[in-house]
Amino acid sequence: MKKRLVVFTGAGVSADSGLATFRDSDGLWAQYRIEDVCTPEALERDRATVIEFYNKRRRELLAAQPNAGHEAIAGLEQFFDVTVITQNIDDLHERAGSSKVVHLHGELRKLRSSAREDIVFPIEGWEQRLDDRAPDGTLARPFVVFFGEAVPKFEEAARIASQADIMIVAGTSLAVYPAASLVRYLASGTPVYLVDPGNPDIHGVRNLTEHIRMRGAEGLPFLADRLSAAEK
Repeated sequence: MKKRLVVFTGAGVSADSGLATFRDSDGLWAQYRIEDVCTPEALERDRATVIEFYNKRRRELLAAQPNAGHEAIAGLEQFFDVTVITQNIDDLHERAGSSKVVHLHGELRKLRSSAREDIVFPIEGWEQRLDDRAPDGTLARPFVVFFGEAVPKFEEAARIASQADIMIVAGTSLAVYPAASLVRYLASGTPVYLVDPGNPDIHGVRNLTEHIRMRGAEGLPFLADRLSAAEK
């Protein structure tokens, strides 16, 4: 039986595909205030600005392609039972070929009802119009977990993490909660490989096996080759 490998990814993995991160000095939050584009209050106060922000993100995503890091993660399915848990709202993991992806913070290429978080539907192309409606008749909104909202899939992700035989953490600052606390749900002794050129907050990682100080597009193929070779 294949070992269960959980790959926990953040914005740094998609940065190599040209998608802007949020927390870098030149990231999205340097250009926008969270309060203006990523809260329920912002959507109610200035719907046009919020919708425009996510339309821009969607246009960028449609022009982007998966990078070598995404492809390396997908390739690990030959040797492991892989589940990707991602903070990213893009679909680059799926487009690279990953078959099991849990999106903690929503999906950019989907919309949802303003009233019910379980009514979710795809959006064609990049543009959400201001008057687009969900199937229940309410105004549609981006299928994104805004700041201050609960993370519906966290319990599922925590359960998956608790059953992991190995975890890879890549491209995340480990500073956004509750997502960052996933590493605390690992069973004692589960090896954790960190792929990041910087210094994420690792105080919650109990069994850090190795910190590979590379960007995702370099470090993930490097690590994937090593892990795969050990399973052959």
